[in-house]
Amino acid sequence: MFKKYEKVLKEDYEKWYRENKDYRKQAAADPRRLRFHLMPETGWLNDPNGLCQFEGVYHIYYQYTPFEPTGELKLWGHYMTKDFIHYENDGPVLFPDTDMDAHGAYSGSAFVEDGRIHFFYTGNLKYFDRDDYDYIHEGRGSNTISFTSKNGHDFTTKELLMTTKDYPKDMTQHVRDPKVFKHGSKYYMILGARDQNDQGMALLYQSENLKVWDYVNRITTKEKFGYMWECPDLFEIENQMFLIFCPQGVEKQGIDFENVHQNAVMKLSYDFDTNEYEIEDIKLLDRGFDFYAPQTFEDEKGRRILIGWMGIPDADYTNPTIENGWQHALTLPRQLSVKNGRLIQKPLDELQHLREGNPTVNTFDSEQKIVFGDVVYEANVEYNKCSSMNMTLREGITLTYEGKILTLDLGKYGAGRTTRKVRVESLNHLQIFADTSSVEIFVNHGEETFTSRIYNLEGKLSVEGQCEGTITVYPLKSFEMKGGYDE
Repeated sequence: MFKKYEKVLKEDYEKWYRENKDYRKQAAADPRRLRFHLMPETGWLNDPNGLCQFEGVYHIYYQYTPFEPTGELKLWGHYMTKDFIHYENDGPVLFPDTDMDAHGAYSGSAFVEDGRIHFFYTGNLKYFDRDDYDYIHEGRGSNTISFTSKNGHDFTTKELLMTTKDYPKDMTQHVRDPKVFKHGSKYYMILGARDQNDQGMALLYQSENLKVWDYVNRITTKEKFGYMWECPDLFEIENQMFLIFCPQGVEKQGIDFENVHQNAVMKLSYDFDTNEYEIEDIKLLDRGFDFYAPQTFEDEKGRRILIGWMGIPDADYTNPTIENGWQHALTLPRQLSVKNGRLIQKPLDELQHLREGNPTVNTFDSEQKIVFGDVVYEANVEYNKCSSMNMTLREGITLTYEGKILTLDLGKYGAGRTTRKVRVESLNHLQIFADTSSVEIFVNHGEETFTSRIYNLEGKLSVEGQCEGTITVYPLKSFEMKGGYDE
């Protein structure tokens, strides 16, 4: 019914939805469906978009292809929650239904001000009038588009803000993923970009009214750090500026940058009066196999919250859930903070309400092996000392610590995923969220994280080695979901 690079109208989707109840049943019956992560009802999910809190409600939009699990057509899906435990599925709300975005409603952001949500996103166009387009330097249009809403569901008419003609002349046609923020009295938009020399960067625009945007600067490294920077997010937290971005084309450096595309956080100083900046540091934001396109926002409590895509483009590993017609998920929401100048990620406090029943608490030392039976759990491990450790998360999936290297090994249960590592000078704490087919590991209170899909539903959690401490394991319930077109 649907073809890639053709418009999709809301009424087309609604007709398809009515006719494909069996598809939804097939996806829902998959035992690998996650219990406390947002995932597509059917089809494909990728980048989180338009994250915001508005009048007490958190709005989580995301790239969505409901029709099949390989991501051919891009809409925006929409979930809502007040507490990150109870959710409502609002279905797809943004469609590629105009000449501005006919080949995909691509990624974007939200900005809340004066009782209204302002949305910004990339409308993708791909031209077919010639056969020799490379779709890098020629043949593509990347439109920056805006609309607003007073409730997060009903939208004003789309408005074209910029086209490829409005980007610097030395850019390729890969400019996308607008993220909007305010500094002082002015509005800023940062866009991911690739220049004609295949150097990745972020473009910075400025506006007085959220409608007319003027180019002011580009943020990049002196030496090329990848050919394209996707999903940039520039923000200040605790008087420190950070740029989160996804550089493509960064070469592996030992145990760093092992994924096909990267997720990174840049610590920098930026003067908005002179537009001068200095890059202080670049680190991986997550060490796992499945973490990309993270986006942050500030909620009404003043917390900086991050949600990422639990997936990655162009990987050589897969997700067996494709067999049942769905793929990918979003990460748990994480609160960001700064410690010793470093960005820290911790699970939101609200997630403690997923804990169900009494926890199991045990002390351990080098003479003991502690074993627990659940495959869905939250484990908190406090180490008094640890020189080496072997933790089995479930059968065939291990987390080891040896020679100050922490290694996640998925063995034969990674569907092509193997090992990922990080250097940890001293292991003192682990917080692990194990869902049916995913794991998120927070190391030393969020100094490092591993995010990955995993594919084994059997086995027990165990820990042993030259270490001693206390392990607390909480059984976790599923979050609650309502809504969708079936209701």
